[in-house]
Amino acid sequence: MIDFTEDRKQITDLWKSVFGDSEAEIAFFLDNCKHKRCLGYFESGSLVSMLFLVDCEYSSLYGKYIYAVCTYPEFRGKGYAGALVNYAKALDTDFLWLIPANDGLFGYYSALGFKTRLYSGGNYKNAVRFNESDEIIEYLYEGSDFERPNGMVYSKTEFPKGSTGLIK
Repeated sequence: MIDFTEDRKQITDLWKSVFGDSEAEIAFFLDNCKHKRCLGYFESGSLVSMLFLVDCEYSSLYGKYIYAVCTYPEFRGKGYAGALVNYAKALDTDFLWLIPANDGLFGYYSALGFKTRLYSGGNYKNAVRFNESDEIIEYLYEGSDFERPNGMVYSKTEFPKGSTGLIK
């Protein structure tokens, strides 16, 4: 796990390089998302790949939302992001959930055992819930290219294919 105080500059540099967000946007997430942890892959003492796990719930299940998965371009293809996702899969949680940022990532996450489930964009009874501010919840959904993003789930529990959505 990454130390936010010690590794903050490396987190910001990697995030900025891959996603193009401003330092202020990144700081907003780091400072205001209260129920998160960051997993990182270091090579020669430098952060080269990372992802965030944000606490969430679905029905009576406790899970983690995988967010901001990124690797410097020169380190891609080495399995670092996949290793971080596999580490997250071994954690004591009922499920992992993510929203691929674009169509090209559905195959990647399917190969890691995720199934397309929990379509977002509605306000339904059994929705994924975050214990975060409205601003952070909105921030978490902005990273997708889709107006109504499809979620993907990794779990031993079977999740519905139908529409469920964001409830604050």
